[in-house]
Amino acid sequence: MTDGMQQGDDLQQTMEDQELGETISFLVGDEAAGERIDKYLAERTADWSRSQIQGLIENGFVLVAGRQVKANYKLHVGDEITLEWPEPEATEVEPENIPLDVVYEDSDVIVVNKPRGMVVHPAAGHMKGTLVNALLYHCKDLSGINGVLRPGIVHRIDKDTSGLLMAAKNDSSHLSLAEQLKEHSVTRKYAAIVHGVVSHDRGTIDAPIGRHPVQRLKMAVVKSGGRHAVTHFSVLERFSQYTLLECKLETGRTHQIRVHMEFINHPLAGDPLYGPKRTLAIDGQALHAQVLGFKHPRTGEYLEFSTEIPADMQHLIDILRQNP
Repeated sequence: MTDGMQQGDDLQQTMEDQELGETISFLVGDEAAGERIDKYLAERTADWSRSQIQGLIENGFVLVAGRQVKANYKLHVGDEITLEWPEPEATEVEPENIPLDVVYEDSDVIVVNKPRGMVVHPAAGHMKGTLVNALLYHCKDLSGINGVLRPGIVHRIDKDTSGLLMAAKNDSSHLSLAEQLKEHSVTRKYAAIVHGVVSHDRGTIDAPIGRHPVQRLKMAVVKSGGRHAVTHFSVLERFSQYTLLECKLETGRTHQIRVHMEFINHPLAGDPLYGPKRTLAIDGQALHAQVLGFKHPRTGEYLEFSTEIPADMQHLIDILRQNP
């Protein structure tokens, strides 16, 4: 269990990336004095509703200066809030009849085009409405290597990132796809809109990623203790204040493209965690997993799939083109 102190408003995070059982601390600043604690926390944990936060407070998962408070507690400057993400109860994930955009499917693997806003697998606060719930209804058969909460899931993309994702229907396929990811032989290309005009036509970011040393809801490029991370990028189109990039992953770390783009001072447009707070015509980071390629786990044939940029991201591009 680790602790980290947060101050300010850069705290939104998808719960699928938060480590369950981890304790996070918040230090209340001037801007939040007098605010209810349930409202304060609900605004800083993007995937938890206010009623869910109230339940955490009631059950003792939230403390102020080490003591339990009520949901209507009014904050004071300097209050230290500790929030412990509860472990999910061991439960069977229910299949749900949720429409899926299936790009490819056979008896071993399925490739889907995940919409922005959908969580990949169940976690605390998101036991329903996830991609796994939809896959269980659609497929009936998924690999069990990752347990009951993540059946079939070989890799994932963030809740507010759209695009292609593969899942395994049996354990042998899962092992094959996981090994390809480990060997960096899977093709993963993303379309990304970033702040600022990127001057280089192409480049490579080779910088290790680990948990942010202070802001524990974030990942960051770190000097020690991080995991090897490499992102290749090329410019597709430049606008007056933004750039459309193709980003190719060599490795696949949590929030890799988001962290690497922030590291070179070109954070993703619309990113609530790593980017500047500006109102844009998109809900979440402008990032789309557009190309996915891998060797079929049974036949060894190389398969590659691509999708169109989603409508909300294309709308943002159209707006940027109108303001050269």
